[in-house]
Amino acid sequence: MRIEQHPILDFKNGNKVKFTFQGRELEGYEGETIASALHAAGIRTMRESAHLHRPRGLFCNIGNCSSCLMVVNGESNVRVCVERLREGMVVETQKGKGELK
Repeated sequence: MRIEQHPILDFKNGNKVKFTFQGRELEGYEGETIASALHAAGIRTMRESAHLHRPRGLFCNIGNCSSCLMVVNGESNVRVCVERLREGMVVETQKGKGELK
């Protein structure tokens, strides 16, 4: 289930890296998008809607919508469909509109 091609990003899979999602250690490839690594691990829900708390998954996958906003390394509202994976990242589901810092 790994996303091999992207309509905008031209990425080559690098070395395997470990990252954490909701406290669970996962593996992906350096340089692929966080969403791609999550998708390959079987994770389909990226967040929930702000008002009705409905699950949201990948929609546009090019950074235009807000369906993939997550908390990455403590930063809210990261579009994981275009954010590249790096070793040791901590990714969490975002509740609502996220925190302003």
